[in-house]
Amino acid sequence: MSKKITPALKQYLEFKEKYKDAILMFRMGDFYEMFFEDAEIASRELEIALTSRSFGKGGERAPMCGIPHHALESYLPKLVRKGYKVAICEQLEEPKPGKKVVERGVVRVITPGTYFEDESEDRFLMAIAQKGKEFEVAWAEISSGDLFYTTASWEEVKSLISKFKPKEILIPENLNERKIKTLIPEAVIEKREELFKEGALEALREFVKETQKEFVPKLKEPKEYRGWDYAYVDPQTQRNLELLEPINEKLAGATLFNVLNRTKTGMGRRLLKFWLLHPLKKVGEIEKRLSAVEELKESFLIADEIRETLSKVYDIERLLTKITSGMANPKEIASLRNSLRNLPKIKELLKNFSSPLLAQLSKELDTLEDVYCEIERVLVENPPFSPKEGGLIKEGIHPELDQLRKVKNEAEKIIKEIEERERKRTGISSLKVGYNNVFGYYIEVSKPNLHLVPKDYIRKQTLVNAERFITPELKEFEEKVLSAKERIDKIEYQLFCQLRNFISNHATRISRTAEKIALLDVLQSLAKVAVERDYVKPQVHDGYETVIEEGKHPVLEKILDEEFIPNDTELNPKDFILIITGPNMGGKSVYLRQTALLTLMAQIGSFIPAKKAKISVADRIFSRVGAADNLSRGLSTFMMEMVETANILKNATLKSLIILDEIGRGTSTYDGMSIARAVVEYISSRIGAKTLFATHYHELTELEGKVKGVKNYHAEVQEVDGHVVFTHRILPGASEKSYGVHVAEIAGLPKEVIERAREILAELEGKRNDSELPLFSAAEPKVEYRVEKVEVLPPEVERVISEIEKIEVSTTTPLEALMLLARLKESLKGVEWKK
Repeated sequence: MSKKITPALKQYLEFKEKYKDAILMFRMGDFYEMFFEDAEIASRELEIALTSRSFGKGGERAPMCGIPHHALESYLPKLVRKGYKVAICEQLEEPKPGKKVVERGVVRVITPGTYFEDESEDRFLMAIAQKGKEFEVAWAEISSGDLFYTTASWEEVKSLISKFKPKEILIPENLNERKIKTLIPEAVIEKREELFKEGALEALREFVKETQKEFVPKLKEPKEYRGWDYAYVDPQTQRNLELLEPINEKLAGATLFNVLNRTKTGMGRRLLKFWLLHPLKKVGEIEKRLSAVEELKESFLIADEIRETLSKVYDIERLLTKITSGMANPKEIASLRNSLRNLPKIKELLKNFSSPLLAQLSKELDTLEDVYCEIERVLVENPPFSPKEGGLIKEGIHPELDQLRKVKNEAEKIIKEIEERERKRTGISSLKVGYNNVFGYYIEVSKPNLHLVPKDYIRKQTLVNAERFITPELKEFEEKVLSAKERIDKIEYQLFCQLRNFISNHATRISRTAEKIALLDVLQSLAKVAVERDYVKPQVHDGYETVIEEGKHPVLEKILDEEFIPNDTELNPKDFILIITGPNMGGKSVYLRQTALLTLMAQIGSFIPAKKAKISVADRIFSRVGAADNLSRGLSTFMMEMVETANILKNATLKSLIILDEIGRGTSTYDGMSIARAVVEYISSRIGAKTLFATHYHELTELEGKVKGVKNYHAEVQEVDGHVVFTHRILPGASEKSYGVHVAEIAGLPKEVIERAREILAELEGKRNDSELPLFSAAEPKVEYRVEKVEVLPPEVERVISEIEKIEVSTTTPLEALMLLARLKESLKGVEWKK
């Protein structure tokens, strides 16, 4: 770079030094310009032309690209969604003659977690700090103003990250960045030790102030997130049950959220998502929601009127964020006014209901009529987008404004009078008076008539077929009119800012009203789905028994073309572990997920697809379904299966609901079968949780009558003329056989392969050893192992034994003990071992 550079570029480099980790958008006239590496990145990501600009007299040039200032909102989301920070550097003054460089300043730094204008998705910013064995966690969705904080264990931190999927996470130096990154690789991790002097909550607030500068929105009062109020749904279960996101990305609508979402407002949509990830545990709170949904379902005509009225309500929370940050435009203020206009009608409609939740809503809903009346008094019905170009304030608000408008409005009449007078004076019938932003008012005369132009006309511009002139009178009039327009725009902008500040002063009230509208929206959404899909009200209770008659999978029932086959479910103190056998495609996995989904739906206060249901409230819902490698953590499919299973066995309680699908499939048959059986016995003797266990290990069906709580069920299969027909019905009793070869035949394997498979299967079934395995005993909770008659131990054996010596038997599950023992057996050669 040459020693002598332009003042503007020198100024750019000074700002870039302060914001090294951000793309610096440098305002130059009507464009935001980017230079050097920033320009190369922006050119690539935004697909805009990369050019160059001279540094100065040295002849060297800098890579450069730019975007029009008015198009910022079109380009900004593309950068932020890809994880880039963007620093906006504005001109703080108008260019002045003789001044080499205008004053500039960075007015805002936009990061993935603070970009609150993006309404296409929720953007959470999170801060995590470790305090001893626990973690302080705070998170905010700035566009809605939501702000939460809590103290959590590491497992709970993982769950929070999975639920809220933050776009950006702030951490201090002592927290391992890689540890966080493995949980959410797509998030931007910020190490900011200096922010954490007063904890995670203050770190988050300080970061928002630091980045948003003069555009800091008003966040809601922080709410303590009380995880113990909700049933625990771990990250694997969220994914397996497809609550918010489908496992198959091609089936975007195949989620429980998609089934239940008939909300009409942005606030309602966000609240429904929160409910799905946070099922309630208290029966009384669940029943309040169910009663409200029931009343709305029965009064469907009034509920439809509520829906229609809610459809006229904009996203009040996001509008409020823009207003309190000073970024709202007149059209957004008008949207708030149009939303508030509907509140009295909503309150009136709510008077028709008597259920506790709806009656409370009716009583507490603040209709904000004073806020509405002030916006209605000041703002025109259909204001322009820009607050600085006039035309947004009603007449009668400001006397001087009215007078200036009169001058401006009379200008058109005066111009017409001047035009007519000059035509008569000059005899030029085609003469016209016009205006443009460059030359102001002018008189235009065609070239054939130039000989008639009076001497007091002053030539201003030459066109192809005409000449333009001004006169002293026209210039004086122009100054008067432009002065009036400039003053009008200034007064209108001042009045607009006053209105925006007035609304901001009532932000807390508006925010509380938005929360109540969100609650009503979710309740009506659940009621609408119940009406349309003929769902029934479940009976929820704190007891143990769950009985579902003719239950259906809510997502598959909606998206399948053919009729969905319903199934019954009964879990009670006598039969609380259902071993479900049967072929692939028979409906086992659907049945498992269905039971978990119906339980979760009941606990958020939703009606469910069933003929009748009595649901025992679960404190935790666990699922171990499917298999997938976690290469980022170096874990194989089988290891992932074991890690997830171990997590369930450590954390499940008597009141939990567990669904397990094909435990032990990732290893050898006998290893897998042993682990699966050990898991069943452990749940029976040590936990007692309601469990649905789908398996291909038919040997497990022998546990009925031997292990407490085990009951066999099977996916019914019918053979018609040698062909297999899946009925998708789950019935009591064990499956007679697996039908795996039949499924392979349906899939299209070559005929020779199918025939040979049947031969091998017959041979294996003839040799199968059905000798019994000993059961885990509830009376012997500790399992100890010792090595005997050992003279020389190989190094690998010593390593395994040292691991065994370190474990605490009282906290080790039989499954973990079996895994260690399996490793020990593998490494022992010629060594005798005993239990």
